[in-house]
Amino acid sequence: MVDHNSKLRRSLKDPAEFTLTFELVPGRGGRTQEISRIVNLAKDVAADGRFQALSITENAGGQPALSPETLGTEILAMGSEVIIHLSCKDKNRNQMESLLFGWDRHNLHNLLVIAGDYPKEGYCGFPKPVFDLDTIHVLDMLSGMNLKGPIYQDYDASGEQEKSIPFLKGVVVSPFKLLESELVMQYYKLHRKVAAGADFVITQLGYDARKFHELLQYMQQNQLDIPVLGNVFIPSLKVIELMHEGKLPGCLIPDTLYEQVQWEARTADKGKKARLVRAAKLLAVFKGLGYAGAHIGGPALTFEDLDFVLTQADEMASGWQSLIPDLSFFPPETFHFYERDNTTGLNSERETLRPPAKPPWISAYSFSHWVHEAAFEPEGRLYDFCKKICLQLDETRLRGPLATFELISKVALFACQNCGDCTLEKLGFLCPQSRCAKYLLNGPCGGSHNGWCEVYPGKKRCLYVLAYERLKPYGLEDKFKSGFIPPRDWSLNNTSSWVNFYRGLDNFAKSEDPSDTCTKK
Repeated sequence: MVDHNSKLRRSLKDPAEFTLTFELVPGRGGRTQEISRIVNLAKDVAADGRFQALSITENAGGQPALSPETLGTEILAMGSEVIIHLSCKDKNRNQMESLLFGWDRHNLHNLLVIAGDYPKEGYCGFPKPVFDLDTIHVLDMLSGMNLKGPIYQDYDASGEQEKSIPFLKGVVVSPFKLLESELVMQYYKLHRKVAAGADFVITQLGYDARKFHELLQYMQQNQLDIPVLGNVFIPSLKVIELMHEGKLPGCLIPDTLYEQVQWEARTADKGKKARLVRAAKLLAVFKGLGYAGAHIGGPALTFEDLDFVLTQADEMASGWQSLIPDLSFFPPETFHFYERDNTTGLNSERETLRPPAKPPWISAYSFSHWVHEAAFEPEGRLYDFCKKICLQLDETRLRGPLATFELISKVALFACQNCGDCTLEKLGFLCPQSRCAKYLLNGPCGGSHNGWCEVYPGKKRCLYVLAYERLKPYGLEDKFKSGFIPPRDWSLNNTSSWVNFYRGLDNFAKSEDPSDTCTKK
């Protein structure tokens, strides 16, 4: 029977509750000792009763692993709720729907929707990254399933309409970014996630109280009214090394924290107790700041470790403000959305956004925008002429030369991949098919570091960092707060995007016509 009012759902809705979830990371294989350890830990957590759900990752780190629904079904039978991670990297949209129908059959309705880590080397080399949908697309699809849009109005043999599916949709956001462009684009994408139907949010991991406060303050000031769970990650020394070296996308260990951990590691337990105490302090600060709960995780943790952290956090809760100096680990050059409050060590309400630079007289963006306005806006001077020429040539033997001319010009200017479903105008005239390793259309993933793409660090700048910096001089950067760019229509691949635009076949028609949205909600 479908539970429309699950324990996790009730806890997140109750302001008096502090929701706790714990993350399990299954590895490669289905019958290993590590899987047995995870199952036994899940049994202890389920029996304890202080956690509202166990979260199960999907191919964490880009490596193949036991599927989360397999482990989730076992844990559900233990009496504990689960949160299944649904990542975009390995599945196209049809496979996602197929899985979701199956998860509904097994009452696996709590989801954490993520872009996912870029795939790593596997069988006979590197796999093909999929990223057919981004997180905004998946949220939109799930909302359609929840609300029973016409696309999902199926009937069985008796004529009974299929019931809606009560998915609870979680998302992730990272306030732990160094640059203004990176940070603000994280927050702008959160606007889109909430608009697309996100029910709760979990932060990326970090160890800075001011940054955690910043996210909560931003959401409150911008009426992003969904519950927030702070991330309490308890790393091993090996994981700390990897994060400090930048080998785990989106995870940052500043030099000051790294040096402290190395000093703590000189003790007999290699600093484990110190790391557990730091986690307890962070948990206490979350309660004091007003977070809706916490998402706890870390490798090789025992139930005794979790019990220690929860007990210590309860004892520290009344004096949480005194713990802030112990949780102030972020590089000094970091951009903060708000000015520092020297009294509390957190944030004041004054924003620190840099004033926009004066736009250049002419630039790649201004030239491209001028051409678009003239030829592709209905009120543009060349719109009628260009539409007539393109549609007429497409009906003749010159359709091939027209497509070739378009491709050559756009390859030279934008590194065009000839998708036939062009989104250049919506992304500052930067092509997501060639510039984003994950082909994301509605905002960045969380993996960039200091403006660099997680897949090509030091070689390729994040598309959304470039887009923000390109649009800010024109006062257009906040366009990324709203809107919806539909997923790429692969039936248009290797066709003329100009013709597709004028025929109303591309993403412009789907995103700007309310009667023709993807899920027809």
